[in-house]
Amino acid sequence: MQAENLTHVVPPSSRSTKYIALRYSDFPSEISALGVHGNVSHCRYMVVFHYGSAVLFNIEDHEVENYLHIIRRHASGMLPEMRKDDYAIKEKPLLAEDMQGGPDYIVLKNLDTDSVRVIGSVLGQSMALDYFVSQVDCLVEEFAGINRAMEKTGTFTMDRTKLIQLVGKANSNLADVILKVGLFERSEIAWRDAKYAQIYEYLREEYEVAQRFGNLDFKLKFVEHNIHFLQEVIQNRRSDLLEWCIIFLLTIENVISVYEIVRDSTGVSLDLACRLGNF
Repeated sequence: MQAENLTHVVPPSSRSTKYIALRYSDFPSEISALGVHGNVSHCRYMVVFHYGSAVLFNIEDHEVENYLHIIRRHASGMLPEMRKDDYAIKEKPLLAEDMQGGPDYIVLKNLDTDSVRVIGSVLGQSMALDYFVSQVDCLVEEFAGINRAMEKTGTFTMDRTKLIQLVGKANSNLADVILKVGLFERSEIAWRDAKYAQIYEYLREEYEVAQRFGNLDFKLKFVEHNIHFLQEVIQNRRSDLLEWCIIFLLTIENVISVYEIVRDSTGVSLDLACRLGNF
């Protein structure tokens, strides 16, 4: 994607490889190539993250599909339902502070490309977190259904393969949140400049990123507890089956032993009777 949109790629200001930022303006391409893009607030931006989120700035609703089409051409897979959210960014050069927050919006004294990156990183993480929460909610509901069935019947019919698949799904969701989304990796831009750190921390608090991950972690612990319980039940089933197999084999062995003893005793008795008859 970056190779096909080189003229629109914003040069990175950090070592992060989790995203690319694209800038679109109404200036001719030959002027844009010289680095003249005009005011940031008058340009369109698209920040695309490798874990599947895309954050669009200054793009009208009727233009969104055109920009998303650029991403879809390079996507490895599409979700059945696209999740989206809106957040307003206002620019006031005469603002006394660097930023000021409000309900569903943030006011910046100066909107620059690093601000776009920082804001995009938090919004992208928030949308990705929504997706993973929905995935874990499906797991929780599935185990809730299993528990309700066990409450009625006293047993469950899930096989070991299905349980292993659920274990893999739960673990992969947690790993993706931590590794791919980088939920606990602080933005390098925010590390370097307190102005961006303030924006970063404000937005994470506004979107309750830490609290939502805490809820996600709690649900995953519920899933983990259920998995351990069901694994023990399946293991006990296998142990019971092995015990019955051993009992069955011992029974067969005893039957064979008794049969051989009876056969040998009968053979001796017949031989003795024949000898007596001959005598």
